[in-house]
Amino acid sequence: MQRIKKIIVFSHDKNNAPCYHGKMDKTNVKIIKHPLLSHKVALLRDYKTSTKEFRELVEEISVLMGYEALRDLPLQTITVKTPLEECRQDIVCDDCVAIIPILRAGLGMVEGILKLIPTAKIGHIGLYRDHDTCKPIEYYCKLPEKMNKKTAIIVDPMLATGQSVIKAISLVKASGCQKIKLISIIAAPEGIDAVSKAHPDVLVYLANQDRKLNEKYYILPGLGDAGDRIFGTE
Repeated sequence: MQRIKKIIVFSHDKNNAPCYHGKMDKTNVKIIKHPLLSHKVALLRDYKTSTKEFRELVEEISVLMGYEALRDLPLQTITVKTPLEECRQDIVCDDCVAIIPILRAGLGMVEGILKLIPTAKIGHIGLYRDHDTCKPIEYYCKLPEKMNKKTAIIVDPMLATGQSVIKAISLVKASGCQKIKLISIIAAPEGIDAVSKAHPDVLVYLANQDRKLNEKYYILPGLGDAGDRIFGTE
């Protein structure tokens, strides 16, 4: 796994497309390096990948990324009776994880995380972008109880400008949660920079850092609209 040590700073090119120059430290961002992850992301990017295949790949990638993001879950020790004798073994503490997808694309990542920790609680955060201000507007937020005792795993396949993620993290913090992680498959440096500045205490797990955003704020090279490709809409 690779920590991002340097990242470029935001500006615009002559076509008003976002681009970057300069460098900043990013110690809260981790790019997960694994041959299987790279292979599956390549398939995910391919425009020929069907809706069924895309949905399955998002789930498989979520499993691989979740394994890394969940490595520091709290443990408790219990006594287990094997066919031969009793032993002491660590298990994950009860009710310690909440999975929070950002609607709608984040829903595609939930099942992958649930395969790793099926007892996790699930919340939902719905946001849309205001056409005039381009700021995220909350239209739905339902989080599990006792968030102050849980690790929140916010999931969203794409981290573009970062504004929706920043808003979602703020909503989770407002619930009392103190340990928050973000899992995104593809990210633009603009979004990484924005989230790291707004919430430097949140660990960000990525499969790939892409080149930049275009003038319409799509990630390049990206993979298109993750929500449309997961749900087969346009």
